[in-house]
Amino acid sequence: MRLMMSVSGVRGVIGETLTPVLATELGCAFGTYLDGGTVVIGRDSRPSGPMLEAAVVAGLLAAGCRPVLLGIASTPATAMMVRRHKAAGGIVITASHNPIIWNGIKFLTDEGLAPPPQKAEQLFAIHRERGFRLVDAEGVPAPQSDATAADQHVEASLSLADVKTVAARRFRVVLDSVNGAGGEEGRALLERLGCQVVHINGEPTGRFAHTPEPLAENLTQLCDAVRREKAVAGFAQDPDADRLAIVDQTGRYIGEEYTLALMAKLLFASRPGPAAANLSTSRMIDDLAAQAGGPCKVFRSAVGEANVVATMKANGCVFGGEGNGGVIDPRVGVVRDSLVAMAIVLQLMTETGKTLSALVSEIPAYTMIKTKFECSKERIAKVLVAVRERFARERVNDIDGTRVDWPDGWVHVRGSNTEPMIRIIAEAPTQARAEALVAEVRKIADGIA
Repeated sequence: MRLMMSVSGVRGVIGETLTPVLATELGCAFGTYLDGGTVVIGRDSRPSGPMLEAAVVAGLLAAGCRPVLLGIASTPATAMMVRRHKAAGGIVITASHNPIIWNGIKFLTDEGLAPPPQKAEQLFAIHRERGFRLVDAEGVPAPQSDATAADQHVEASLSLADVKTVAARRFRVVLDSVNGAGGEEGRALLERLGCQVVHINGEPTGRFAHTPEPLAENLTQLCDAVRREKAVAGFAQDPDADRLAIVDQTGRYIGEEYTLALMAKLLFASRPGPAAANLSTSRMIDDLAAQAGGPCKVFRSAVGEANVVATMKANGCVFGGEGNGGVIDPRVGVVRDSLVAMAIVLQLMTETGKTLSALVSEIPAYTMIKTKFECSKERIAKVLVAVRERFARERVNDIDGTRVDWPDGWVHVRGSNTEPMIRIIAEAPTQARAEALVAEVRKIADGIA
């Protein structure tokens, strides 16, 4: 298992590629890059978290930074606390949806965002060259602790809903926190919104009760629980609680793409304005913007949370997100946030008086296919050029790989940020059309050596 280093941070397998020595060195590098200051640190619930936290803290202290330890905290809560502490930066110790053998170190700017590529490269260059700026004995500050992250995150998320009106509905919901970092925060939010909460996999042990990525095949327990409990919704968080997948009242997994679409359905009506989404996100949000009219439009970004946020800022967007279940509302923070998603969905159900299945049925339906295959960087570049040339007469966006749009579908081709792979994502009203789009791109790729 190789070590992955990208704008999203560092991920590796504990005891193999991600070690305490590496974590300490990365802490030194980040502290050097920041030139001191306060650094807020949160971690997901993986058993390896305390070890990595201790190692990263040692590196930060050696570089003269003052760590503020949140303990187990979701990624959006950690990002929010970076801003509230007016910190120089932040670190989240998490491997997101990866299995328990993995962990990672995610770096945050003073805004609580992943650093842009050029800034990330500066940090990694300091690490590669061992250009650490270390303080003397009298310059080592004392770490601090802050146990308020969960409460503050819940309070901020509640501001998005009419709490009294939602609470009056007494919604019965099932929450699956996969034994990750978001259970305490998620349950507290739902209870404050007056929900009767059936909480499964809520202990923050980091020993995931099922494969942690919130996909349909991993959420059968949640679907069964929604049916058994006669709940109106099932919510599935990933281990660091920045993504949310949704199950409707029939126990049907409606998919991660609908998380952002449901947000758009509410906010295009209640707060009309533009939104941002990455190139790999469903066209549903564009359809909803067209239905709303007026100032509602969608700006597309390169894949990656930081890219979505940059596009939001550049275009004055009211909200944004990605099709992996990650929604962003700047009233709470500029990172993906499962608590924001739950508050928005419950507010939508309250305002409309409709079930989730009814709300979903009002959104144009598509079939999305995602595939990938091994491909060298050199070949990826050639494939992207060939796809652009082949479809030059169509609507092409090449800010991140190549996306081609037709009236009845689209396909996005891009190289992976973390592995030698090329990814193909296609969406169309029918399975057959989506498959045909993927096959056409694969044919082009197979013809290039």
